[in-house]
Amino acid sequence: MKELKTDILVIGAGSGGLSVAAGASQMGANVILLEGNKMGGDCLNYGCVPSKALIASGKAANAQTLSSDFGVASVSPQVDYSAVKDHVHDVIAQIEPMDSQERFEGFGVKVIREYGSFISRSKVQAGGYVITARRTVIATGSLPLVPPIPGLDQVPYYTNETIFDLREKPQHLLIIGGGPIGMEMAQAHVRLGCKVTVLEGARALAKDDSEAVSLVLDNLSAEGVNLHEQAKIAQVSGTKGAIEVIAETGNVFKGSHLLLAVGRKTNIDNLNLAAAGIDRTRTGIKTDDTLRTSNRKVYAIGDVAGGMQFTHVAGYHAGIIIRSALFGLPSKAKTSHIPWATYTDPELAQVGLTEVQARTQHGERLEVARFDYHHNDRAMTERKTKGFIKVMVFKGRPVGATIVGYQAGELINLWSLALANNLKMSQIAAMVSPYPTIGELNKRVAGAYFSPRLFENQSVKRVVRFVQRWLP
Repeated sequence: MKELKTDILVIGAGSGGLSVAAGASQMGANVILLEGNKMGGDCLNYGCVPSKALIASGKAANAQTLSSDFGVASVSPQVDYSAVKDHVHDVIAQIEPMDSQERFEGFGVKVIREYGSFISRSKVQAGGYVITARRTVIATGSLPLVPPIPGLDQVPYYTNETIFDLREKPQHLLIIGGGPIGMEMAQAHVRLGCKVTVLEGARALAKDDSEAVSLVLDNLSAEGVNLHEQAKIAQVSGTKGAIEVIAETGNVFKGSHLLLAVGRKTNIDNLNLAAAGIDRTRTGIKTDDTLRTSNRKVYAIGDVAGGMQFTHVAGYHAGIIIRSALFGLPSKAKTSHIPWATYTDPELAQVGLTEVQARTQHGERLEVARFDYHHNDRAMTERKTKGFIKVMVFKGRPVGATIVGYQAGELINLWSLALANNLKMSQIAAMVSPYPTIGELNKRVAGAYFSPRLFENQSVKRVVRFVQRWLP
């Protein structure tokens, strides 16, 4: 075994691990990065990037069916499913160099293409290396969860790690799981000419605002997505091209292909955490609010930390680690300003508290400001008037925002900024948006919050009348 010593050891070259490695190395630390699979991790190779590329293809196909609304004859799209996958992999290839081994070696990072496993509290073995690090960061991400459904081990199925390599267009795609991944893939495939049935054991998109979810699901249903909620799976059977899924109710669903989208599990089984004295939880690695584990010289970030499983959370965690491990500065992670988005059409985005959560926490003192897309002029020009934005406000400050509609994932950025910096609604209202933009919705919902105070307030009207008498 070859012995190595380093300041920072990063295990996992996904979004969070790459951010730590690049930042730490460029700031002068000695960094070793371990990755036994693909550089870029799940997001680049199996998640965010390929899924959004596939969604873009579905969007292009759907636009052809709606062009008559704009005075251009609609046509039935001719979808080449294999060419769609070429597009997906081309997008991955364009982004790949940013996450490549060569680029990070250019930063001064020593990249070892091996999996890492703890052999003591301070040592990690990776292939023929034993590495001793002053600080170790676990950033191994997560894997698709494969549930223990009877018969599943005898049936061909896909997960997010394999669906983007499928070249033959599914005649009828069965999707188990109605979360963000399941619903995004359902709409994309319907738009690409597939029949799609989604089976969800509870409620689809359950973590989001129910009013906003209803709008999304209505649109998906209108496009042809066949959703069955409260459909717990009892058994699966069949062969390639002929899959059967039996629900606990006895209902049988038949399709040509099966996609599992029932959630994620943290990728920690091969790390030998016990040897390092690192405690686990039900969902991942136990950390405190500084992202330290029970072994004070080891951090866990991103999905393995057992919290929100989003690429941008891993990137946010990386910033916490840079401040703490490199500079010794106190730095704590929080979640109140972390947004998320589901890239269906319409998009669905959330930051902070939902309305139900905010009413539970703040009671009658909570105020909810709302503005609908159909009052936005740019939305009218784009014929994207389905949707709304609502902001939960307590003592003049936003505590949460829900957006459903066109570009919701873009609009939510402002409200993450507001929550991160404890801004007031008056500061949002002071913003000036160019006209006409979808972004005006954010300003207009702030205006909706102040409108009753200004236009329905008798005291304000009395003051104005008094001032008008004396103004020259």
